[in-house]
This record gives sequence, structure tokens and C-alpha cells, in this order.
Amino acid sequence: MAFKLVMLPPQSETVRGWAARLAAAVPAAQVVIAEGVQQAQHEIVDADGVFGTLTPDLLARAEKLRWLQAPQAAPPAGFYFPELISHSLVATNFREIFNDHIGAHIMAFVYAFARGLHRFIPQQARREWAKSPAEDGDVIHLPEATILIVGLGGIGAEAARLAAASGLRVIGTDARRTTAPPGVTEMHRPEKLDEFLPQADFVVLTVPHTPATEGFFHRARFQRMKRTAFFINIGRGMTTKLDGLVAALNAGEIAGAGLDVFEVEPLPAHHPLWTMPNVLITPHMAGHGKYLNERRYQILEDNCRAMTNGTNLRNIVDKASWF
Repeated sequence: MAFKLVMLPPQSETVRGWAARLAAAVPAAQVVIAEGVQQAQHEIVDADGVFGTLTPDLLARAEKLRWLQAPQAAPPAGFYFPELISHSLVATNFREIFNDHIGAHIMAFVYAFARGLHRFIPQQARREWAKSPAEDGDVIHLPEATILIVGLGGIGAEAARLAAASGLRVIGTDARRTTAPPGVTEMHRPEKLDEFLPQADFVVLTVPHTPATEGFFHRARFQRMKRTAFFINIGRGMTTKLDGLVAALNAGEIAGAGLDVFEVEPLPAHHPLWTMPNVLITPHMAGHGKYLNERRYQILEDNCRAMTNGTNLRNIVDKASWF
């Protein structure tokens, strides 16, 4: 079945390369690169699919639109605007391409805290040689520890696999899964989160930013954690209230935090998290790694083939929930 796909602006050499590959790989697809807003307004009228960020104006002009491929795994707030949510088109995204990279990043935080690197890194900067006073006092023995993974999608499931392989007891919450992925000892609905926070030595957030998760990790939830527990967020910054996190760290209500995402990005230079000795920070790059653009392209190609064959699309999004 022939169909028309419009690549929405702004363009890049990567997207132009994808368009050329798609035209060769899926001959039934008419792939149009819209170089500017005016061309997009003209081409979207009879488009069956689009790649990129839609606007209410473009959507209103579309007469045949059935599919939107989002350009990210979790687009920012506002991407799924009310008219798009109510529209009959199917939206897909680029989730699953970061699972191995972010899973490794999560475990890097876990290992760092378990071995006390959050103390030794600042010591190195001060050229200070100071061992822990006891051989067994400052190390978390992972086979005796529990990790709570909030969100057992692709990333959470990969982190669970790696954590279980390191001996950790893995528990988790998820809004969609009905069966626990490999390595997970217990899985519960998100409503049970508060019940399990006191059990965890590591609490890991992998959930996207949605209406349900915005600001849902706040001071009261940190206060439910063990005072010896570590908080790790590699999902989305808007899920965690940083004022509550800072207050919990200052009060000694949790032992530390590993953060890749933040409520405000870039994290302002004056923010207290930068200088807290029990905080490890990376600049929203947990997903960095090999083969990402090829993985994005493959999802796009697979979905183009699905459009031509009338088969199921990959990574369908619940538009109202944003993921």
C-alpha cells in the first residue's frame, strides 16, 4: 500500500540521510523532506504519516494523517497537545533504544555508592589519603541489599537484569506490566510505591515525565526511605522535586543521590546539589552510547513497512499518558 511520509522541519543531515534510505528500502513510501514551515503546511494536507514535532496548525491542515513518529523516546511536555491526543492518528516513539546504555549508567551509580566512590572522588581532588576506619563499615554488600526500580519498562527491565546478576534483590513498580521481567523478585502497581520505599537500599527512577509522574517524588517520599538508602534518577527531571531532595539530603534522611536528570536543565551553577559530598551528577547523558541513530532509523523503517503492509506499528504511545 503506497503512503506519503513527511519529514517535518527543522531538518538535519541525519534526517536527510534517513529519508534517502527509506525511499530505497520501502519503495511504496513517498518520503518528502519539508525544509520549512510553508512547505510542511503544503505537504501535510495529503500526508499519511509524519516524522517530527506536530503543531496544532499543521494538524488542522492534515486531511489523511494516520501516523506520527515522535523524534524522541519521551518528548517534552506539550508535545502531546489536546488536539493531538483526541485525534485518531497513532503515535509512536523511539523508546527501547537506550536500554543497554542507561542500564549500565544506573549500575555505575549503584557500584559507585556501594564502594564509597562518592567519598573518594572528592578526596582525590584534595589529594587526601584517607581510608575508611573499618574494613566492612562503609561498603554495601550487594547480595544483602535491595534495589527498588520505579518503572519496569525497557530500561527498568535491563537495570533489573544487571542488578540481579550482581546479587541484589530486585523489587519494582510498573503501571503497565502484568508479569515481572527476569531478575525481579516482586512487582507491584505504582500505588504500592510508598509501601516498598522503606525496604530499598537503592531507589531508581526510570519513569517518563507524564501528568501522573510530574513531581511525584517529593520530600515525603524521601522521608519514607531508609536513612542509609541512595536515590537514583535517570528518567526525567520533572518527576523529582529538587527542593525536597536537597532538604532530605541536608537532614540526613537519605544517604545520597545519583542524578542524570533535573527539574531545571542545565542545573544552575549555584544549585546546592553541585557541592553536596554525597551526590553524583552527570549532565543528562545516561543514554549516550553506540548505535543510537541506527536504532532510531530502524524503528522508522519498521514503522514505514508496517504502514505499507497494514501490520502493527512499533512503540505505540498512549497519547493521553504521553508514553
